[in-house]
Amino acid sequence: MITSFGDAPKLNLAPSMQYFSTNRRSPEATFEQAVLRGQPDDKGLYFPASIPKLTDEFFQRLHARAEDEIAFDVIRPYIGGSIPDEKLFEICRETVNFPFPLIRITDDISALELFHGPTLAFKDVGARFMSRCLRHFSAERDGKTIVIVATSGDTGGAVANGFHDVEGIEVIILYPKDRVSKVQELQLTTLGGNVTTLELHSSFDECQAIAKQALADTELQKQAFVTSANSINVARWLPQQFYYFFALKEWQDEPPVIAVPSGNFGNLASGVLANMSGLPVSHFIAACNANRVVPDFFETGDYKPKSSVATLSNAMDVGDPSNFVRVLEIFGRDNSELKRRMSATSVSDEQTAETMRYVHSNYGYVLDPHGAVAYSALSDYLDDHTAARGIILETAHPVKFDSVSGIIGADTAMPASIKDLLTKQKQVTEMEPNYEAVREVILEKAK
Repeated sequence: MITSFGDAPKLNLAPSMQYFSTNRRSPEATFEQAVLRGQPDDKGLYFPASIPKLTDEFFQRLHARAEDEIAFDVIRPYIGGSIPDEKLFEICRETVNFPFPLIRITDDISALELFHGPTLAFKDVGARFMSRCLRHFSAERDGKTIVIVATSGDTGGAVANGFHDVEGIEVIILYPKDRVSKVQELQLTTLGGNVTTLELHSSFDECQAIAKQALADTELQKQAFVTSANSINVARWLPQQFYYFFALKEWQDEPPVIAVPSGNFGNLASGVLANMSGLPVSHFIAACNANRVVPDFFETGDYKPKSSVATLSNAMDVGDPSNFVRVLEIFGRDNSELKRRMSATSVSDEQTAETMRYVHSNYGYVLDPHGAVAYSALSDYLDDHTAARGIILETAHPVKFDSVSGIIGADTAMPASIKDLLTKQKQVTEMEPNYEAVREVILEKAK
């Protein structure tokens, strides 16, 4: 743990951290190289060569420490000297400068609310951290940086907000037509400036495949510097550990069970990584909707990607979750250890809606559809493990979902930022899911 003095830590550099590709056919990279490349050229994902272990002193002082200090100590070993400590501490402070309350719903279940940032979704953390890292790295190089991101709902809005008007960076967002809510779409499409939004007649998986194709296009990379802002990028993925530590800072009991609404699996992978660094968690639940490729894997041992299906919890509509390979890496690809430390379950739309009605009627708490999937999964788990207590991640504000008021029979309070959005006009280009067409947009923005 690095000792902090006053408002900033000591000025020094952490030992180097290297990142390898999960496909193991690309050279290792530093943090800076991994962030700028986004994805290894062998189409794997970058993964840290070692998992740092936090000290006993860190956990003994956790309850008394400020969130920016916790974030700095957690992330510093992964940066490996790529960013000076003083700058890194500033990035952490700007990343987590909004609340992360842990709200008790019942005696056994609490909700970690991750929707108090600028776009009302958990992805504000990763997007803010990455945008500031990329701003730091881009200042040292010539030419524009093109950030491409595929979104199933919340990622695009968080990335658009985090990178808006950042000099030298152009953002290109791909999202599936008719698969995001009205509020999510407005957050994606109303900023303009250096943010270009493409509405594709496709699923999220097709959007993600096109983004990955751009990253792997060596000829394109000769003409434009392209990186990713999806959770495949380590600068988006790794800081998601922060709020797991913030939850345990407020937790006053034995290590909890944590149920994570899971789509592309970056959020869950970061929580398990935090656990491997020493964070006390008794069990993780991958709470999935009808897109159940991972629950099926837990049952059969066979990982079989499928076409995604549309559900109430749209940001989790992923049929081939990119980050699940990182979960496997964390457990050394030992499926027996994976199943001992984690379980996976699928929750239907009917169960999701019933959970939302039940929790609102009995406890006065409004779940969004993703949080409801996690609540249902955790509740079922606690029925079989009566001595346990747990936490769900509430990943987005209920107002972001068109379905909530109709399901619970009441309107949700609308934040001022959303009221302002409703007055704005969309700025979007609609197109077929054609890589060459997207490639032309990238080249135009790189000029």
